[in-house]
Amino acid sequence: MRSSEIPTTPYSCQGSTDQTYKYWRLHVFLGIYVGYAAFYITRKSFTYVTPALMQDLGFDKADIGIIGSLFYFTYGASKFISGILSDHSNPRYFMAAGLFITGVLNILFGFSTSLVTFTAIWTCNAFFQGWGWPPCAKILNSWYSRTERGFWWGIWNTTHNVGGAIAPMLLGWLVMTMGWRFGMQIAGSLGIIMTLVLVSRVRDKPQTMGLPSVGEWRNDQLEIAHEQEGQGLSKREILFHYVLNNKLLWLLALTYVLIYIVRTAISDWGNLYMTEVHGHSLLSANSALSASEIGGFFGCLVAGWGSDWWFKGNRDVMITIFSCGVAASVLGLWLIPDAGYTLQLALFFMIGFFIYGPQMLIGMAAVECSHKNAAGASNGFVSLFAYVGAALSGYPIARIMEFYGWNGFFTALTVSATMVVILLIPLVGSNSRLRPNQ
Repeated sequence: MRSSEIPTTPYSCQGSTDQTYKYWRLHVFLGIYVGYAAFYITRKSFTYVTPALMQDLGFDKADIGIIGSLFYFTYGASKFISGILSDHSNPRYFMAAGLFITGVLNILFGFSTSLVTFTAIWTCNAFFQGWGWPPCAKILNSWYSRTERGFWWGIWNTTHNVGGAIAPMLLGWLVMTMGWRFGMQIAGSLGIIMTLVLVSRVRDKPQTMGLPSVGEWRNDQLEIAHEQEGQGLSKREILFHYVLNNKLLWLLALTYVLIYIVRTAISDWGNLYMTEVHGHSLLSANSALSASEIGGFFGCLVAGWGSDWWFKGNRDVMITIFSCGVAASVLGLWLIPDAGYTLQLALFFMIGFFIYGPQMLIGMAAVECSHKNAAGASNGFVSLFAYVGAALSGYPIARIMEFYGWNGFFTALTVSATMVVILLIPLVGSNSRLRPNQ
């Protein structure tokens, strides 16, 4: 998993540097897009079979909440650790190895029976799930420049939504026809197959292939400045100055905690809300989650494109606007409980649309306000805190629901979304570009 590949020039012989660059930008992008969609399916498979698993084995919400919290704590820690490792590894093999192992663990989960075994396997799955995101952040940071990255990162981030839209429908149908065990095994098998796509399509940064940096190739002055910043520093100095002591990363990390409380709570408990409160079937309830993912697909595109073109790479303004939309959409789902299935689907769509904007932009802003060679570590750092928030949506949210019902659930989500807006107001007022020296 070395960070460099042997520089080769067979593709440059077929045409100009422009042609070679365009060829590999497209193929590397498609590789991480399909690969991360498979990661997402093997990560959320447990969520989509949860109602059937609870009914079959007699687990309660607290049991499921414990599994969820352990998963997210482990996943968050893994993203930080793997972020540091991926900065010095070849993403082609690092990401593929993680996906293969998560596929195997999903299959093993489908053969298990006890709560202890489920918890152990799913916690182990969480560790290797952390090998997916940091390599993608490194690749996007290496192959796309500052003035275009919002658009391309936004398109890539829709991989969550493609995986999240396909998985609940596919697994919901498999659970209803063949049982939850078969659904888990199919999810794992898909992950193993997609490993081949990663190995065949993904490459390390352009310089390892004899190409210029993306800033030089596009003559992007913002990107060139980013590439030149902090040159000559050791790996240790980069980690401490640009990651651990970066005040902007700490602010982004705190907002990520709150965003992920909302995002994960809707994703993990939304289908149970629809079945328990409104009496919908598992397929109908999972369809609401699919609507949320479809909304997220469009939200990522608008957030990424808007931050590039409307705000010239200023990500914090768009994060704030979308966070306001999150709070309003959650309030709508809570305060209009008897609106009918169609309006409920529309509200899930809007929650997804607004939640995936901040989810994407905070991670991208973390990369852009850090060192060029610390993309994985900076993204992994804020992601560590993101999954503290995700973990809080597991057992703690389950306990809130046990004591205060679904009103307590929606109150926690509304407060979280509102706090994001409050935290970001100083940045919006200062017109910050999220640079580490500010």
